[in-house]
Amino acid sequence: MRLQFILSEIGLGLRRNLSMTISVILVTFVSLTFVGAAALLQTQIGKMKDDWYDKVEVSVFLCPQNSTAPTCASGEVTDDQKADIQAALASPEVKPFVEKVYTETKEQAYDAFQKQFKDQFWASAATVDDMNSSYRIKLTDPEKYSVVSEVISGRAGVEEVKDQQRLFDRLFSVLNNATLLAGGLALVMLLAAVLLITTTIRLSALSRKRETGIMRLVGASTVFIQLPFMLEGAIAATIGALLAVGGLWVGVTYLVDDWLGESAGWIPYVSTSDVLTIAPVLIGVAILLAAISSLVTLSRYTKV
Repeated sequence: MRLQFILSEIGLGLRRNLSMTISVILVTFVSLTFVGAAALLQTQIGKMKDDWYDKVEVSVFLCPQNSTAPTCASGEVTDDQKADIQAALASPEVKPFVEKVYTETKEQAYDAFQKQFKDQFWASAATVDDMNSSYRIKLTDPEKYSVVSEVISGRAGVEEVKDQQRLFDRLFSVLNNATLLAGGLALVMLLAAVLLITTTIRLSALSRKRETGIMRLVGASTVFIQLPFMLEGAIAATIGALLAVGGLWVGVTYLVDDWLGESAGWIPYVSTSDVLTIAPVLIGVAILLAAISSLVTLSRYTKV
């Protein structure tokens, strides 16, 4: 009997404030979509870091002919300078951080250059002597790039030392800023959702002030009186959360898996399983927002 009464009260409240309820659902949907997008973006960054950082190499470019670098004042790198660089890489300060060293000759660099830029007309003007021979260093810990760089940079015969991680970090910085933007928009929309839920519950309670007064007179408990109002907000917010999960699932399926996956399949993308992982969090956030809004509204603004 009590359950039937509570359900009837919930249905009555949702019908009386249908427009406000729809507004709550839509605002919750939008706000939690931004929250989910931010979470998926951070998951994407984590996947890319795990995959790409393991492949990071430090490239030590040796002096070619006619280089203007101060360390190349004596001209093209000599065998003695190469031996000095190799000794530095094998030194106690550097060796623990070096997993493997690959040597790329000028001829190999030229072949790689021609393959990469074969469609560019100016690539045919390059010669083998224009290329840098180099050492490609695989690190045991990509975060220790500075240790290798400090020892190798500035040595005679070394034109430049480059770390691929710096290129990745720029990309990750852009993605992190996008995450912050999505998170900021999500906070604004969540605040709007809280205010709307608060207003909806307050209007619902005021519209049934007479009924709640009678219930109080016949001895109904505070929890029994307030429960329908709390469930109204929770139901609206939960529907919004489910729509957000559905929207993210559709976006990942068709935008990420089908479109990006086909155009750039070498990148480890987020998947629908990641959406399902964050789904309970989004639903939990929606219920928490509704609970907070209900408690504030029913305890401070409406006497029932």
